[in-house]
Amino acid sequence: MHYDYLIAGAGLFGAVFAHEMHKQGRKVLVVEKRDHIAGNIYTEKVMGINVHRYGAHIFHTSDEEVWNYVNQYARFNHYVNSPVAVYRDELYNLPFNMNTFSRMWNIKTPKEAKEIIAKQTGEFAGITPQNLEEQALQLAGRDVYEKLVKGYTEKQWGRDCKDLPAFIIRRLPLRFTYDNNYFNDRFQGIPEGGYTQIVEKLLEDIPVLTGVSLQEYQTANVARTADEQDSWDRLLYTGMIDEYYHYRLGTLEYRSLRFETEELPEEDNYQGNAVVNYTEREVPYTRIIEHKHFEFQTGEGTVITREYPATWKKGDEPYYPINDEKNGALYAQYAELAKKEANVLFGGRLGQYKYYDMDKVIRSALDMVKEELAR
Repeated sequence: MHYDYLIAGAGLFGAVFAHEMHKQGRKVLVVEKRDHIAGNIYTEKVMGINVHRYGAHIFHTSDEEVWNYVNQYARFNHYVNSPVAVYRDELYNLPFNMNTFSRMWNIKTPKEAKEIIAKQTGEFAGITPQNLEEQALQLAGRDVYEKLVKGYTEKQWGRDCKDLPAFIIRRLPLRFTYDNNYFNDRFQGIPEGGYTQIVEKLLEDIPVLTGVSLQEYQTANVARTADEQDSWDRLLYTGMIDEYYHYRLGTLEYRSLRFETEELPEEDNYQGNAVVNYTEREVPYTRIIEHKHFEFQTGEGTVITREYPATWKKGDEPYYPINDEKNGALYAQYAELAKKEANVLFGGRLGQYKYYDMDKVIRSALDMVKEELAR
């Protein structure tokens, strides 16, 4: 069979690209190494609850075109991301806002909060931060840093804040209103029925091979007789760009995650919130997700997931690119190789070594489609 596009990866980027090309009459084949579609936004029913298998995903965007696009494939609820942070026996609202400051300092007004923060950040004014700790102290002061930033960040990156570059937190948003909405975007919500349905609809009528890596597919294809072999004009690769090139220039670095999911059939409400962060370094996980709260479910039984940051090594699932100077320079070299490819495209967070929110994934895929159709 001849295809216009072979797409390696049935995550959101690959699915949007495949769908749009299929709409234009292009023949498309998708191969996916996991045993399911939808990549990291995959949701599955457990005890009647839509569980986010690869961590919490909250859709938010200010891009109205993208919002309208995704709403074609699911009905979104009015969920607002309002995490709670636990530090020892203290509970704080996130993002850092007047609820946070009132709890921390027993104050009521923005003026009081600003005065305390100004006093705490004043000793670091005028210096050029040499590491993340100095950057955070300069932005938010010692109390916010010690209780809500330090331990969480050190768990996330597996290194002491003094050993992390300052640019990781270029800013710490401080809000002087009693507003717990984590995002500033105009549109926000969770699809009723989970995310998997969106990708299922995008890939409707498109052949998809799951449980098969690109290399396995190509090896099997070459082993066929000449008249049975598949062929294609263009390849879209959404996996790790350095893996595509067999790490010939070196290995890009990532942070990984480990998920520990627990079913609690006798518990109707474990923590009272969808996302609770644990900011002490001594607590090994960064957060606990209680999935039923994403869709305002009630009734007996709940499912929770503890999220543990992990050191990444080849063969592990890569989650967060480490966008420091060294890795940025290495990715730039791989990007130069990619530019020389006549018929290979690289997309998504792994193909472009970039942390993408879901709306940016969709926007990037739609932009690539436009570029392809303009060729």
